[in-house]
Amino acid sequence: MELVEHIAAVRDGSGDPSAMVGEFRRTAVLVPLVDDDFMTATYGGIHWIYAFTDEFALARFAEARGAAREEWEFASVLGARLLDVMVPALDGPAGVALDVADEDGSMMFPPVKGIVPDEAAVDLTETEAAGIRAEAGPNTTPGTPR
Repeated sequence: MELVEHIAAVRDGSGDPSAMVGEFRRTAVLVPLVDDDFMTATYGGIHWIYAFTDEFALARFAEARGAAREEWEFASVLGARLLDVMVPALDGPAGVALDVADEDGSMMFPPVKGIVPDEAAVDLTETEAAGIRAEAGPNTTPGTPR
């Protein structure tokens, strides 16, 4: 099963979140670059690294931001590298916002144990972590990019 299939299954309640995170870790995603750095936004006190499953998802994000005609630089990065290296390198709590312009296909990977390294995890209850995912919502573009 590919990452987008895992996400769809988790979103409809039939999937395994752990398997989805595992597939994300094994998948190369596209991360837009701004001034040679990954594009991020801050929402709810968390830094979110924008990532996309393919160029079409990135193009939908650019279009939603009114920048469809602009050329966007991006890097291809394994999900594991984002979670294990880039998230801990950011100042403060951080996670990954995947395909945020896709109403039915977005997924948030918040800074909680089991997703990011323990030293980068925020000590949240499961209810609080679910609130972060719900608050960010599938159709939300968190904050302003950095």
